[in-house]
Order: sequence, then C-alpha cells, then structure tokens
Amino acid sequence: MTTAPDAPEHTGFRLSQLIYDTRYRSMTIQIVVLFLVMGFVGWLVDNTIQNLNALGKDFNYSFLGQRAGYDIGNALIPYNNDMTHGRALLVGLLNTLWVSFLGCIAATFIGVLVGVLRLSKNWLVARMMTIYVEVFRNIPVLLWILVALALLTEVAPSPNAYKVNAATGEAKTSMLFESVAFTNRYTAIPSIHFDRSLGSLDTALAPISLNFLAIVLVLLASWFVTKSLNKRATQMQAKTGVRPTTWWKNLAIWVLPVAILVTVLGINPEEPALKGFNFTKGTNVSNAFIALWAGLSLYTAAFIAEIVRAGILAVSKGQSEAAFALGLRPNRTMRLVILPQALRVIIPPLISQYLNLTKNSSLAIAVGYLDLRGTLGGITLNQTGRELEAITLMMLIYLVISLLISGGMNIFNNRVKLKER
Repeated sequence: MTTAPDAPEHTGFRLSQLIYDTRYRSMTIQIVVLFLVMGFVGWLVDNTIQNLNALGKDFNYSFLGQRAGYDIGNALIPYNNDMTHGRALLVGLLNTLWVSFLGCIAATFIGVLVGVLRLSKNWLVARMMTIYVEVFRNIPVLLWILVALALLTEVAPSPNAYKVNAATGEAKTSMLFESVAFTNRYTAIPSIHFDRSLGSLDTALAPISLNFLAIVLVLLASWFVTKSLNKRATQMQAKTGVRPTTWWKNLAIWVLPVAILVTVLGINPEEPALKGFNFTKGTNVSNAFIALWAGLSLYTAAFIAEIVRAGILAVSKGQSEAAFALGLRPNRTMRLVILPQALRVIIPPLISQYLNLTKNSSLAIAVGYLDLRGTLGGITLNQTGRELEAITLMMLIYLVISLLISGGMNIFNNRVKLKER
C-alpha cells in the first residue's frame, strides 16, 4: 500500500507573503501607494511653504475681510465698493449659479426639442436641426459668447430708437411683445411689483420679500398635494386597472392657489418705459449676461440634442409600434412611451453637460460679466496678491458645485432607472 505524503506544516506568517501571496499583495500595493501619495503631498506643501517664506508671504484668507473697493454691475444681492472681498466673492458666486441655472434650463429645453426634431420624417426640418447641431458644437463656446455680445452691441438699436415720434405716434423700433427692448447697452424687460406688501425678512445676505416666500410656500404645498394625488391614482390603477383622470386636478392645484395669492397681493407688472435716453421702469439686464447665457445655452444644447437623439434611438421600435397599435398618436407616444424609457440612457451623459456648462460659465470674464472667476479669481486676486489662496478657494468652490450637481442628478437617475428584483 502507498501512503499519502505528509501535509506541509504550517510555518506561520512570513514577510515574503506580502509580495508573493495573493491574499496580501493587493493590500501591500495599496498601502505603498498611499504612503507615496502622502509623501508627495507633504513634500509639495513643505516646498510651497518654503517658497512663500522666501518671498516674505504666508498662507491665510484674512484678505476676504478687507475692503474690496470695486463695483459689480450685476449684483443679485446688495453690494457696494465699501464692502469686503468676501462679499464680492459671494456676489460672484451667485452670478455664476444664476447663469448656470438658467443656462441648464434653456439648454435642456432647446436640446430636447432639437433632438426630437432631428428624427423627424420631414426632410427639411431634420436637415435644419442637423446643421444647427454641427455648426454649434464644432465652434468653441467662447466664440459663440463673443458673437452673441457683438450682435447685441453692434446690431441692436440704441434705447433712443424706441422713442415714440409725437407727430406720427410710431417709434423707429418696436419692442418684442410690446414689453422687451433689446438695445446696444442692455435689455429692458418687465419687472413684477405688488400693490400690497407683507414686508421683508432681513438676513445677513439680503432682505427677502415675504411676498416671494409666500408664493414659494404655496408652490411647495401644491407640489406635496399633487404628489399625494398622483400616488393615490397609481394605487387605484394597480387595484382596478383603470387610472383616474388627474391632469385637470393637478393643473387646478398648481394654478388656482398661486392665482388667488397674487390677486390678493395685487400683482402689478411694470413695463419698460423710455424716459429721456434710457428705460427707467422695468428691469435692465446687461448685455454681458444675455450674451453669456445665450452662448452657453445654444452651445450646450447642441450636445444635449445628440444625447436625446441617441437615447430615443436606443428604445426598441417595438415600443412605438405597440403604442400605435393601441391607438396612441405620435406626439403622445413620444411623450408617454419613448421619452420616459430614453431617460435611462439620456441622464448619465446629461450630467456631464450640466457640469461642462457650469464650468464654462467662467468664460464670463471675456464679456465683462463678473462671476466667481471675475471677482475672486480676477479683481480680488490682482488687488490682494493672494494668488495661491484665491485659486485654491476658487477650485474648491467649483468642485463643491460640481459634486452637488452630480449628486442631485445621480439621485434622479436612480429614480428613473430600471428596478431589478
């Protein structure tokens, strides 16, 4: 009879196992890389401190409390040149967020419309949308921003062109919808006022109108009510197979409370009115903001259009054929069947486009619109000489904004993606 060889004796842990044993090798590599990165960061910080000391400088953000001494023409909150650099930073940050928010909305609307029309069976419409996409996405966004500003400053008339001739009763140039005037210095739009005011709430940033807060609260309440109504309709559909009609109820819940509130408050739109050589009523929006918003929106919309088109093409044709067999018309098929499924393909790359638009807003300095780049990374940096502090703080702010956008869109993406058992 043959006997089995004796099993090798357990000799305990050996240092060589950190390299040759697959159970420990990955951990060893990670620890080594971590120490190398930490060492590099430590060397970089130490080298920076030594260079600053050699220049007689230190690293601190006390300059944010110093007087700014410069004006900002487009401020969403109260600001003057006697305020601090920190206040100027906040004004620039709000300007960045505002133009980015409006740009994402406009780019999404235009992109979805163009993406759907690119798939139109109408040859002329489809080719026109193709030309739009190819032209806008293959020219740098900075050029489009400059083109938009040139059109507003060189082609648009002066405010005096809207003056009514007393003899004829007509003006050289008429306003758009009789309420919007494009001029070579600014764009005059209507403003909203209330005859009855609930007062204002003083905060550290700016006074907040209680009328505005009341409208926001009513809209939030309407959202919760419609959400509960739609949830109940879904439950009833699951039980009976028939979904009750809710569209008119949702419309009434959204419109009626706000309409009643603004009627009680006495809403009073104020149209732009020319007095002398300028519009004194309404709101005058700088052409720099309009050019930046238009350039970012039209440029980003070209990429979103391709994303939407790809998402629609990713949905099986059997879905639309089944919808047609049930008697749904093409527009309802696109809205109720195709687009909801295409969202699962559209949203991930759409996040990148929102991030790109937000970061591209830093090109505002090219048209004189003071955003975060123009205030903290421009005038404040040059006045204080705090290059390292200003650049690192600006990078950190952009990083936080991008992470918030990405996180919010990922939450929405998780809600619309397929749920697997």
